[in-house]
Amino acid sequence: MANPRMTDDRAAGLDLVCRLGDVSRETAAPLAQHAELLVKWQRSINLVSRSTLPDLWRRHMADSAQLVPPIRREGLACPTILDLGSGAGFPGLVLAQLGVGRVHLVEADQRKASFLRQVLLATGAEATLHTDRLEALAPFPVDIVTARAFAPLLRLIEWAADFINENTVFWLLKGREVGQELTDLAEYWTVEADRVASATHDDGVLLRLSQVRRRDGA
Repeated sequence: MANPRMTDDRAAGLDLVCRLGDVSRETAAPLAQHAELLVKWQRSINLVSRSTLPDLWRRHMADSAQLVPPIRREGLACPTILDLGSGAGFPGLVLAQLGVGRVHLVEADQRKASFLRQVLLATGAEATLHTDRLEALAPFPVDIVTARAFAPLLRLIEWAADFINENTVFWLLKGREVGQELTDLAEYWTVEADRVASATHDDGVLLRLSQVRRRDGA
């Protein structure tokens, strides 16, 4: 018999995902399998901080889902999305399950890649999984770059540089360190940066970077 508390948490979590992601409950339903597999795999590999498991739906699922509306407002019918350091599937695998574009998941840790592969099989989500380091991949043009808890901005953009063009937009889930990261980035890159307060973390932001260009001589 299902634990009533877990059932209630899942129902409330799905409701939050639907509200923040502006998606139907039917669309969001596969995330329940993602969550169940995450809890199971967490016993053997560190996918997320153990302390966040009791609040998994808000801290991870809904946190990722809140990127859906702003990405759709970019006006691209089916954007190619490059998700860096996909790990437990946040945000890239959530975006794929919610039907947002052609998602490429990049995860070099083979155990985490196995987890991502299992979730893709279980949910039927469509995404391309790359199990090499980003710098080992043959570059391809992308419309959107996403990441969460992956790397400081300067390092992240340096790694993504071969995949982006003048129209590529970054949508990144960042925390309180974002101001200093933007300062460090400005020495080598020019960007247009816009910040939106996170709906799931008090000190979190949704960071949009556009017009990303390397400074002359940098």
